[in-house]
Amino acid sequence: MTDYLYELLVPHFKEDSSAETYPSVNDPATINYLGRLTTLQLDSLHEAEPKSLAQASHSTLLSLQSLSTRSSKSIIASADHLNNLKRELSDLASDTGRIRDDVLALDREAVGFAEKYSRNGENEVLDRRKKALLMYRNVDRLSDILDLPALLSSAISSSNTQGALGNTNYASALDLHAHVKRLHLLYQESKLLRSIYDQAEDAMREMTTNLIVSLRGQGIKLAAAMRTIGWLRRITPDLAGSPSNEGSLGALFLVCRLANLVSMLEALDPLRELADQETIRRLANKDNVTDGNAWSGGQQTERYLKRYIEIFREQSFAVISMFNSIFPTAETRRSDDPGIHFKSLALKTIAPVHTPVKDDSLLPLPSALATFPIHLVELLLEILKQYMPNVQDKASRESLLTQVLYCAGSLGRLGADFGMILASMENNDGDLEDDEPPEWVAVMKKHRILASRLEVLSGTVSGQSRVASSSISAAL
Repeated sequence: MTDYLYELLVPHFKEDSSAETYPSVNDPATINYLGRLTTLQLDSLHEAEPKSLAQASHSTLLSLQSLSTRSSKSIIASADHLNNLKRELSDLASDTGRIRDDVLALDREAVGFAEKYSRNGENEVLDRRKKALLMYRNVDRLSDILDLPALLSSAISSSNTQGALGNTNYASALDLHAHVKRLHLLYQESKLLRSIYDQAEDAMREMTTNLIVSLRGQGIKLAAAMRTIGWLRRITPDLAGSPSNEGSLGALFLVCRLANLVSMLEALDPLRELADQETIRRLANKDNVTDGNAWSGGQQTERYLKRYIEIFREQSFAVISMFNSIFPTAETRRSDDPGIHFKSLALKTIAPVHTPVKDDSLLPLPSALATFPIHLVELLLEILKQYMPNVQDKASRESLLTQVLYCAGSLGRLGADFGMILASMENNDGDLEDDEPPEWVAVMKKHRILASRLEVLSGTVSGQSRVASSSISAAL
């Protein structure tokens, strides 16, 4: 029904020139309105419907005018945006194309980056980054390793100024050096550890120098000398030698102590200069002996020789006894065998099984102490031969020779008695008669008598002490 009605109204739509377009038959509003027209009566169509349409048109016009008044700005802006929409859409399309091309290029670069820095392949840049990351993770350890040479040098330098506390610092320095050496052996290809090892070796050479200088110091004690030799054994194992031989450290010790002895003797140079002056005066007066101007000086020479022999006796005995304590010989070590001490208890010990030793044509080198006393005696003998002729007073000469015998007896307890060198010293005054014994013979006789008296006196005192102790024990 609505279709027929629509066909009847279409010619009127075409005749209305003001209508640019006319409603479509498929429009729901058109269908609803045509359906409504079919329900109206004919009078309503001629009278009421035009008025209703005019009223609705007027109401719509008022609504449009009110809407345009309220939303004029929004409408104008919407119109402007609508005009620019076509241009914006074209720009968006071009930008979308560029983004598509850039995404493809980015994908190619990402694939290339992934292939270049893949963990499965080898890459120099990636290796450097891995090393840098590993270094960052271990920066504390590297800092500790880099501080080792500074700590070692600090421990060594502080040991020279802290006295007894320096022993602990030297021990710490040796422990640090052992740690650096162990690291160098574990990582021999590392240039860093090789540099640290070289610095540590320089510090240990400085420590070795300090220890050798300390061996030349005055007033060194046995405990300090043993510690110093022990440290030198750890620093320079090549010089330590075998357990049965002191190696080169024994010779080093003797040389250092000899240098100290020579420096102490050189401190007597003021007295020696006075003795040299007396020597010059004696030689000048030698030709005037026949005129009755016999030489009667020698007091300054006597002072010099007494002080020289005293220092020589004290220091030589200290050096040799200290050497025997630090470097015990094989005989000394065998004396500590418990089988020797148990013989007095009538106990039987099983003899150890000795393995046959092959004959070695090259015998081991003798100890450095074998020739050291000879050198010391030559020093003393040279001085005595040079300055003894200045002392012509018999009592003074006997006093000096007795002092020499005491010195020889002191070294004799260590196996270096040189008392017989007095026989090589002749009196140059020429006053001895044929039946008069040499001067050294009388001095040695007096010395032996005095020594025997001292032994008797010491034996008497010890016997009295034993008797007193036995009487006290009996009374108790």
